[in-house]
Amino acid sequence: MSIQAVKQRFEIIGNDSKLNLALEKAIRVAPTDISVLVTGESGVGKESIPRIIHSLSHRKHAKYIAVNCGAIPEGTIDSELFGHEKGAFTGANTARSGYFETADGGTIFLDEVGELPLSTQVRLLRILENGEFMKVGSSQILKTDVRIIAATNIDMNEAIKSGRFREDLYYRLSTVDINLPPLRERKDDIHLLFRKFASDFAHKYKMPTVRLDDSAVDLLVNYRWSGNIRQLRNVAEQISVLEQDREIDAVTLQHYLPEMSSYLPALVKTSKSKSDFSSEREILYKVLFDMQRDINDLKSLTLELLKSGDIDNVEKEHSGLIEQIYENFDAKPQGETTVKPNIELLDVPTSQEKQQVSYDYAEEVEEEESLSLQEKELELIKRSLKKHDGRRKAAAEELGISERTLYRKIKQYDL
Repeated sequence: MSIQAVKQRFEIIGNDSKLNLALEKAIRVAPTDISVLVTGESGVGKESIPRIIHSLSHRKHAKYIAVNCGAIPEGTIDSELFGHEKGAFTGANTARSGYFETADGGTIFLDEVGELPLSTQVRLLRILENGEFMKVGSSQILKTDVRIIAATNIDMNEAIKSGRFREDLYYRLSTVDINLPPLRERKDDIHLLFRKFASDFAHKYKMPTVRLDDSAVDLLVNYRWSGNIRQLRNVAEQISVLEQDREIDAVTLQHYLPEMSSYLPALVKTSKSKSDFSSEREILYKVLFDMQRDINDLKSLTLELLKSGDIDNVEKEHSGLIEQIYENFDAKPQGETTVKPNIELLDVPTSQEKQQVSYDYAEEVEEEESLSLQEKELELIKRSLKKHDGRRKAAAEELGISERTLYRKIKQYDL
């Protein structure tokens, strides 16, 4: 089947070269049983690729099941995918067949596969390797013949590095990788898509089709569209329903678009190193650890001074460290002259006091250094939950993690 025929059959609008390449890959891989991973931002239409592959494959008369992995709670996802036996857990009053058993001979589309728990990833890997699985609460090995197509909008390389996704599973899923470009990279298709959506909504709501003038088209094409096709469709529907005037100019269209000034230029990584951080949370951890290190250096320096009592020698040997500490803790307003404190003004205690102070400082330094990443994570979660009065969704958004991950952390830390 040609690319044009596929577009007509599945109502795909656009002539972008990257879109055409993705469709060509889907057509070529469809007759095989190769696993496919569909990647791209949220809202680019990744769900269309699995339907195209299934309909052009020899499995087209068997079942096609689409599963949103991110929408199923972690505690029940194994039961949903692989089934369970009666009494396997509380509430399992009867045995149940999972999606892999039900779709035997057909195709399963795993959307948001990057959200799968690690334990479920192990089960999925076994199916990909030899088609075997076990129901929850059962020791009997079952066989299934399904084709797996997965999709994700997360950076899988980052997920693998952070331990959230198995590398061996990734390579099993991504035998063929099909990437769908974001809408902002398909500028010539944006107005075509808007016209298609406007026509569909005009027919649906029985009203004349809205049209954009030149200024509105220019604004439409140059907008970032972070929500991609889904956001464009939503805007087209709002305008079709709410606007009485069917001729839309840029001023009117602007009312339906979030402020463009809120989009800042993205930083592009030219090289990767251990010092790179993938999230604001990790950057915050780095700042805290740097501050802790400086404090510990200052305490160690003070401790050595208390032990030796030789101010000149300590200042000479650690001059670089002292300068660094002064720079890090300098809080003078801009324009004021920074005066370096005189270390000789320190009151050096007696030998007996030195021994006691030395013991206290050593104990405190050791306590500071025992702080772990886990403790800081727990503290941030507690503060965020308190700030949002226990609302997990708002807290998860602030912490930069999914709500399900936050739920797992709450359960892990017994909050």
